[in-house]
Amino acid sequence: MHVLVAGGAGYIGSHTAKALARAGHTPVVYDSFEKGHRWATRWGPVVEGDLADRARLLRAFRDYPIEGVIDFAAYIAVGESMRDPEMYFRNNVANTLTLLGAMREAGVRRIVFSSTAAVYGTPDRSPIPEDHPLRPDSVYGDSKLMVERILGWFDQAHGIVSAKLRYFNASGADPDGETGEDHDPETHLIPLALAAADGKIPHLSLFGTDYPTVDGTAVRDYIHVADLASAHLLALDYLIRTGQSLTANLGTGQGYTVRQVIHAVERVTGHKVPVIEAPRRAGDPVELVADPARARQTLNWTPTHSSIEEIVATAWAWYQRRPSQNA
Repeated sequence: MHVLVAGGAGYIGSHTAKALARAGHTPVVYDSFEKGHRWATRWGPVVEGDLADRARLLRAFRDYPIEGVIDFAAYIAVGESMRDPEMYFRNNVANTLTLLGAMREAGVRRIVFSSTAAVYGTPDRSPIPEDHPLRPDSVYGDSKLMVERILGWFDQAHGIVSAKLRYFNASGADPDGETGEDHDPETHLIPLALAAADGKIPHLSLFGTDYPTVDGTAVRDYIHVADLASAHLLALDYLIRTGQSLTANLGTGQGYTVRQVIHAVERVTGHKVPVIEAPRRAGDPVELVADPARARQTLNWTPTHSSIEEIVATAWAWYQRRPSQNA
């Protein structure tokens, strides 16, 4: 079937577009290219447009027999969201409302939504189940939670069913090397550690060495982007099969400290990662690890690429060949 992939020129969106095409579907990438890359749109038709443009969205729905939507189109930088709440609420919330309105008008009734573990805020316990209290610590997390709530009301009022997928730390790159992470500026740990190991940046800043963990650094759950992509296909199938909405964590249930990730980067690259220790950042929890039981049971989803070794190895292979490397 034809699936509209909003933000399909981005990191997770491009991997999911490839997975859709491999499964025999036609991904129709809808992207403004403000953040996404044209080289990442090789698996189906491309519509250049902004989610704020309802007329452009409706034209895309008329031009292609869209049966479902996967929505990745959002700003994702936590620090930036705290500096400019209006920009984040307008882009992440108001634009999603425009998308939902266009879906309703076009008669499209299925959407898989890219949410985040940031909806939980600082957790009371770990691993974190989906019924954990929702207390976002950031504008970014709150913007995603607002959309989750909006999706619930659109299901009740209009019969638009949704799969709300709460990611933990998306990481790694396409095992075939065809797409991967390429942000500007980069804020994620693994690509920054790779850049420090490669001498492209002078050092990696390690924020917080006094956490109550095995080595004093914070613990996160890293999930390979290819495993995330497969979960989106399974979630879309679930919506088609059951006609019911779903909320699920996407993580492995296994946490790694920042120092453990750094050591994995050193093993894979064969280079030392120069580190400068810095104080904790405000709002950084000690540990964020998913309880992935619901996704496993409901979607029959099991991560197969998410060992820290494979995550780092695929990220390193992509880092060395990514288009910006040769720009």
